[in-house]
Amino acid sequence: MTGGIPSPSGMEHWHKQIWWAHLPGQVVAPLCAFTGVRYVPIQTPTLLLALIYGLTLGFGITLGYHRLWAHRSFRAHVTLRVFLAAVGAGNAQRSIKWWVTGHRAHHRYLDTDLDPYNARKGLLHSHVGWLLVRPPTNHWGVDISDLESDAVVMWQDRYFIPLSVTMCLVVPALVSWMGWGDFWGGLLYAGLWRMVVVFHCTFTVNSLAHWAGQQPFSRTITARDNRLVGLLALGEGYHNFHHEFPMDYRCGFRRYDLDMTKWVIRLLATLGLATHLHTVSDVVIQSCREPHRGGGRIEAKSSPSDYVPVIDWEDYTQQAASGRAMVAIAGFVYDITEFVERHPGGEEVLRAAIGRDATAMFYGGVFSHSVTASSLLSTMCVYVIRGGGRVEIRQKT
Repeated sequence: MTGGIPSPSGMEHWHKQIWWAHLPGQVVAPLCAFTGVRYVPIQTPTLLLALIYGLTLGFGITLGYHRLWAHRSFRAHVTLRVFLAAVGAGNAQRSIKWWVTGHRAHHRYLDTDLDPYNARKGLLHSHVGWLLVRPPTNHWGVDISDLESDAVVMWQDRYFIPLSVTMCLVVPALVSWMGWGDFWGGLLYAGLWRMVVVFHCTFTVNSLAHWAGQQPFSRTITARDNRLVGLLALGEGYHNFHHEFPMDYRCGFRRYDLDMTKWVIRLLATLGLATHLHTVSDVVIQSCREPHRGGGRIEAKSSPSDYVPVIDWEDYTQQAASGRAMVAIAGFVYDITEFVERHPGGEEVLRAAIGRDATAMFYGGVFSHSVTASSLLSTMCVYVIRGGGRVEIRQKT
């Protein structure tokens, strides 16, 4: 018999694939919540607290984690940022820094193996499975320099565990106890059950909103507009629109869309706590809409204007070097000054392209820009490079 070390099989190391840090929230917490119902009766004031507290903390995710920090679709006063960081921690969905890193990777690598909650791996995986099994990598190369320079984000990341336990369980238990003597009911229903429900309402955005619904802007991605998810996740269900226009503070852009987070942001803007609300123009939105009638594929209806000044390559590079944020793509020059900080892939990606030929960066790589992205880009066109564009030819005719 020859000796040797047997090669380990995948089953022998199954425990290394489990993401143990998430098991308490995704397995233990639901089991405790279901078991607790048998022993702790629910009181009406506690139920009302659970609903109100659940809504408040839910906005910490949709309004804070997602639209403010992940996509920078508006700016918030420091008081509001501290509040959102605190209530967001109460959902036990980990810190802003961790959450936003994964979400930006989701947008950058949508529907690929690098997408943390890739919908093409199935409904269960995109809903909760991605939290239970370790991903092949968590080094996505996304830009989070803005988060690392944000004192509020780093404060929350540093003290996340005590902050999360306090906001998630201690606060609702104490409020119920001091208010109407229902400590265990507050802990169970306004704490544990509320946390589990918010978990799965949030997760429907990753699962149901990539599985069922309409695709008015792009049929090449899994994201869909799902009104049920919009209701459950405070407006996050208009997901086909969101993936095409992630920098817009609205997910439901129409007046009648059930986007509660959008309405709250507008209210905060009225109070002076939110500023610089970014919206995509109606012209761009309509130019990118899929008519559905006839079932044809989506085409961009916008293009560079009929007259675009011609510029030499040397003049383009000199203007970019002087501080004007411009990039060259396929013979056209685009002024991206107002867009740099809102770029879904982060500022560093665009700043690396300023003054260069960014054609390969825009059309190549893992992330393929959509028709909508091309339409948005066309609104920033300022020049055509001499000798390399159809606009120059059109000027001579």
